[in-house]
Amino acid sequence: MQMNLLNKIRKFLHWETTPKPAITLNDELYTQLLPFRTPLILVQICMIIGTLGYIYIEDYTIMNAIFQTGYTFTTVGFGSLNEGEFSAAGQIFTITLIILGFTIFTIAIGIIVDVVNKGRFSKILKERRMLYKIVRLKKHFVVCYHNNYTIEVTKQLRKNHIPFVVIDPRKEIHEWAVEYKYSTYLQAEPYAEMTMLKAHLASAKGLITLSDSIADNIALIASVRLFEKEHFLPRPYYIISAAANLSDVEKLKKLGSDTVVSPTKLTAQRVSAMAARPDMENLLEEFLYKSDNPLNMQEIDVPKYSWAVLKKLKETHIREITNCSVIGITKKDGKFMTMPKGDVLITSECKLLVIGTQTGMAMTKELMHKREKPKELRFV
Repeated sequence: MQMNLLNKIRKFLHWETTPKPAITLNDELYTQLLPFRTPLILVQICMIIGTLGYIYIEDYTIMNAIFQTGYTFTTVGFGSLNEGEFSAAGQIFTITLIILGFTIFTIAIGIIVDVVNKGRFSKILKERRMLYKIVRLKKHFVVCYHNNYTIEVTKQLRKNHIPFVVIDPRKEIHEWAVEYKYSTYLQAEPYAEMTMLKAHLASAKGLITLSDSIADNIALIASVRLFEKEHFLPRPYYIISAAANLSDVEKLKKLGSDTVVSPTKLTAQRVSAMAARPDMENLLEEFLYKSDNPLNMQEIDVPKYSWAVLKKLKETHIREITNCSVIGITKKDGKFMTMPKGDVLITSECKLLVIGTQTGMAMTKELMHKREKPKELRFV
């Protein structure tokens, strides 16, 4: 009854429970704390023995015996009770208790120094805090392997307010994270299932692998696709990978990469474009990549259940309702149609290349994902 009331209050006040990572590192943390178990047990045993001893030897009450044992065992000092009237047996018992207390605390300090010097405990705590930070991310990108491409990619993601997690197995990742402002990162092998759970891949939008080694990219793509099947995820991840040469592009695509970027090809395209049209050099950057640009370009999927399927483009009245323009359509078979006319049919599972404001994009996406004919068409 109380739980139901508490849940109703939380729902009314829009309280959200703190998400918990799949990997909490509790076992690793407990392993580091295991050496403290022996001194803690000895402390409890000595407290029990001391309490019973003062009750039996000096005829103390239980509370006085506990109090006497506590400050004698911790070697704080005397003066609170009638220590001056102790019998010989009581004095010997007290001396023994002081020596035991000093020995146990010396052992405990030695264990603390040993754990601190190893540095493993602080590393686990730091990683645990990072995992709780990562689990709060939604629709983020997991960027694997730190290099020059990673630095530039994360800069653009940060400018566009897209959350990301950087993963790299090298120890230097901690220094790189500070230098290049990686707010969330992990030192781990990206292709390991444990790492994918730590990176909260289940709620990620996609993964970007930028290793200089084709073997690393292949292993990671295969691992991610296998992770999807084993965890029965509702949607596939969008995987972007890099290839050093053109022959590797097709390999990575066949393995499951949605987009493969070849620096060689991109450089050649950019240089040839600059040579052919010097006046258009910065148009693409100004239009697509500038963060404060009010216009945006985006591909919007048309699902099978959409009301717009088999409707003519002009019948959808996208421009009148959302103030966005369709400048291209990608069919299900991959064929792309530029500047489609109003008589073109919208087919199932096609993609509309739309240009407009961010608000207009959201409205267009919502419009295309409706099952029934929208009410807005009555007023057009």
